[in-house]
Amino acid sequence: MSVDFKSLPKIELHCHLDASVRVSTVADLGRKIGLALPTPLEPALIAPEICIDLADYLVRIELALEVMQHRDHLVRISREVVEDLAADGTIYGEIRFAPQLHLRNGLNMQEVLNAVHEGLKQGEQQTGMKTGLIVCCLRFEPAERSLEIAKLAVNNRDKVCALDLAGDEARYIGAPHAEAFALAKREGLRRTVHAGEAAGPESIREALDLLGAERIGHGVRICESNELQDRAKATRLPLEMCPLSNVQTRAANSLPEHPIDNLFRKGLHITVNTDCRTVSHTTLTTEFQLLESTFHWGPTEFHQGQLNSAEAAFVSDETRSDLLRRLTAAKSAP
Repeated sequence: MSVDFKSLPKIELHCHLDASVRVSTVADLGRKIGLALPTPLEPALIAPEICIDLADYLVRIELALEVMQHRDHLVRISREVVEDLAADGTIYGEIRFAPQLHLRNGLNMQEVLNAVHEGLKQGEQQTGMKTGLIVCCLRFEPAERSLEIAKLAVNNRDKVCALDLAGDEARYIGAPHAEAFALAKREGLRRTVHAGEAAGPESIREALDLLGAERIGHGVRICESNELQDRAKATRLPLEMCPLSNVQTRAANSLPEHPIDNLFRKGLHITVNTDCRTVSHTTLTTEFQLLESTFHWGPTEFHQGQLNSAEAAFVSDETRSDLLRRLTAAKSAP
């Protein structure tokens, strides 16, 4: 009998704002600003089942960014992402974005951050869901820009829970951004880094040893290094895996070949996430349904995955205790 994953409380740790904009919202806002929209719109925003590579997958974000250059638009889009997560049974979600991508219409980064934070708070008030906001440095940008992003995050600790490094790790190493992550670490700001997706285990090692990552975004290719797997298991290193996206970007050849089940059975700290709700046309419920049909994941695997996510979340001890209480209550419910 299939598990009703949608009705169960879930935690999302890896969700990109600009890749999770409703298609209908892009259409509406695009018309309002006079944007020439392709017909049909969906293929410009939703990736095919298999992309050429990560860079090809990321092209689908460009159109969404065009409608994310105004304060009111950022507020609306951020609120709607929370509404969509909550409608899927998410009780806590961390939303990440790069403020520097939203400056085309004259906003500065502080104004952008304020708008996104306001939208998330509106969503929280409407749904009762809790959120965290992660800001992203980008691999293709210079070190000076990443340091600027890190300072923005540190100066907005009341709004930001962590710093991330995103982008195509196959083409850009993480080393130039070490100073930004060193600043975040000194200031006590939490840190996650995209690695082991477009590049191999060396990118994970770099994220841990050079950037001080506390979590790894994706980390799929840790399967290529037994040494790193042992290290990740010993330290309970959280891996923010996004199965459907990982197949689309070719981090995994197919869902049956995705290492998530094998790594989970080995005892690694696996969490399940969506990555890009619109670009991958997915939800957390969809991800778990795919894991159920592919690897026979059931209530036991689901609950352990949620406990892993609660433990890995960038939240206060009080919030973590509340999340664990709600997850445990749902597990014991008839």
